[in-house]
Amino acid sequence: MEFAKYTTTILASMLKFIGGPLAGVALQLSWVETALCSIIGMMLTVSLMMFLGDFISKIRQKFFPKKETKQKKFTKISRFAIKIRSKFGLKGIAFLTPVFFSPPGGTLLAIAFKYPKTQILFQMFVSAIGWGIVQSLFFFYVKDLIF
Repeated sequence: MEFAKYTTTILASMLKFIGGPLAGVALQLSWVETALCSIIGMMLTVSLMMFLGDFISKIRQKFFPKKETKQKKFTKISRFAIKIRSKFGLKGIAFLTPVFFSPPGGTLLAIAFKYPKTQILFQMFVSAIGWGIVQSLFFFYVKDLIF
């Protein structure tokens, strides 16, 4: 039954990182197990997005060719992302990915800014370790207040 708990925690952190620690606490995993599953979930998403991203992009271009647009529109989020990139670079994007951008969003953002894949993997891994430990410990110690 532990396998199901680990899988659930990994899947939760693949889409939104905070879902991993919340799922781990709800499933009564230790904070170490929760942190490891959250890290694995984020890195699975980062790896899949990076290595399947080229394939998906080619298929998308084949079926949905780019249309000429008059002018690009900048949203608050795109301006925020550009501000983070200009001030902090890839480290800033990786740092904010678990808490703000989500693993798929942060990875796509880093790829869009054309950072090397090895750097993206490394920075996202460091960020996942840090946030995985912090969030897992936080939810482990406040679980009585939440659940």
